[in-house]
Amino acid sequence: MTSSILAGPTSSYRAQRGPHLRAKTWRAEGLLRMFENVLEVGENPDELIVYASLGKAARNWDEARAIAAALMALDEEQTLVLASGAAVGLLGTGPSAPLVLSAVNNTVGRWATSDRFYERADAGQTMWGGLTAGAWQYIGRQGVLQGTYELFGTIARHHFGAAAGRESDALAGRWVLTSGMGGMGSSQPISAAMLGLSSLTVEVDPAKVHRLADAGALDLITTDLDEALDALAHAGDSASVVAVGLIGNAAEVYPALVSRGVVPDIVTDQTAAHDARYGYVPAGYTLDQWRAAQAEDPQRLERDARAAMATQVQAMLAFADAGSVVFENGNNLRVQAIEHLSEAASAQVNRIPGFMEAYLRPLFARGIGPFRWVCLSGSSQDQRVLDDLAIEMFGQRRREVARWIDVARTQIPPQGLPARSCWLGHGERSAFALAVNALVADHTLEAPVLFSRDHLDSASMTHPRIGTEGMRDGSDGVTDFPLLDAMALAATGADLVAVHSGGGGYAGWMQSAGVSIVADGRPETAVRLRRSLDADTGLGVLRHASAGYEEASASVTSGGETGNAPLIWLGGGSRPR
Repeated sequence: MTSSILAGPTSSYRAQRGPHLRAKTWRAEGLLRMFENVLEVGENPDELIVYASLGKAARNWDEARAIAAALMALDEEQTLVLASGAAVGLLGTGPSAPLVLSAVNNTVGRWATSDRFYERADAGQTMWGGLTAGAWQYIGRQGVLQGTYELFGTIARHHFGAAAGRESDALAGRWVLTSGMGGMGSSQPISAAMLGLSSLTVEVDPAKVHRLADAGALDLITTDLDEALDALAHAGDSASVVAVGLIGNAAEVYPALVSRGVVPDIVTDQTAAHDARYGYVPAGYTLDQWRAAQAEDPQRLERDARAAMATQVQAMLAFADAGSVVFENGNNLRVQAIEHLSEAASAQVNRIPGFMEAYLRPLFARGIGPFRWVCLSGSSQDQRVLDDLAIEMFGQRRREVARWIDVARTQIPPQGLPARSCWLGHGERSAFALAVNALVADHTLEAPVLFSRDHLDSASMTHPRIGTEGMRDGSDGVTDFPLLDAMALAATGADLVAVHSGGGGYAGWMQSAGVSIVADGRPETAVRLRRSLDADTGLGVLRHASAGYEEASASVTSGGETGNAPLIWLGGGSRPR
């Protein structure tokens, strides 16, 4: 049995399931299945695009086949080296070294421009790996779904007086205006509904709207703004929840709502605005015109896209002035708008906060972030066992974990291999992984389990307008910690370690590190699991402690979320401003 990737582009993609190996070890088999899985759940797998318009799993199909073949032949004493989605070669390293080291689009500062990226990508010399696309760690919309859920819950507590665990009470009758139904944006109406929050999600591509509706995530699809508003009003009056998908352009819909005096409770956006050429359709363009312009006049297209983004951002500022809670959801929308606006108008854009600085950093300071596990067996029973285990281990002390898993079990449409995103912190991740490794060893589970996380995690990303915006010590753009994180993960024996930099609209803005590690039931694996996962979260806690976050200092003192992951902070760092 071979990997479907070896056959090249196909009409359907499916990751291998079951207990049978094609590779020589479960460590390599797990990585191969994840490579297959990101194509199974991807937006355009025939082009190896997983999400966000350009985020790819490999540079091209010849390289994809070479990577799959190498994983199937890989000995445990070897490490496969990948450079921007291309298989470079094998190194003799040893049984506790990573099986895959991957670096994607890391370029020197003077070359880190969008134009240079597009030139090199068009020439087949590089790719953008997204965050989890090129590292084969994407698990479908669930990868960001819990983050959006945590975000809306935090907003309910911060702005609407919700008590912890009672967020739905405060969000009843309220609604969020947002846009984008791509691989990440499609999580928004699902997350909102989980918390009893209605949603109006604008999307210009009808195919994406209908795909999300087919997954059961939308209650109404319409092209009529009046019909959409009527549905939201009825939901508010009847104390019900509705998820409305409006086919339209956000740069036109947002100003139209402002002109009508409509004031949503919450306003954000999750279009692929990071890429002005391939990710955002300007107002006045049909989809066919937009695609043609990408090749015929890309510079004009980028100017028109940034002008449209600026229009959308100005509408968001008007919503904020009218009383809406407005924030950017990590897609570089504000940066793109600033490129178009005058200096005076640009100064106003920063009144819109980024989601991390405004809401989620206290969690990251404790090492709590988007951890995830994937059942390589493909078994829903294995997933139930792991869900139960997480509730048993953490549900009493951190009740939000139990609440999340209970709602995720029933309200998240399945995609690809059974997986769960669960925001666990320093010490919790390794404790859970060791318990899972024991369940693999005693055959409670049908097959091993792969652990990973989003690249946007406590130690693993630098992006001064997303993950590290507004750091207290001014280290917003310093990339030391993602690089240190990758080195620590390699030193402690993770199975795949990736270092990514930006492409397209993210060029020059981002550095990140990713990790995957397979729990295959062996005692030596337990050692690597504990060391790698504790090093990963521990570095994140130390990073935030050095930047002056009290939550991180307390986590150092307490030994993390479990009390069993001690850290030693030497007091170094950039120092708070």
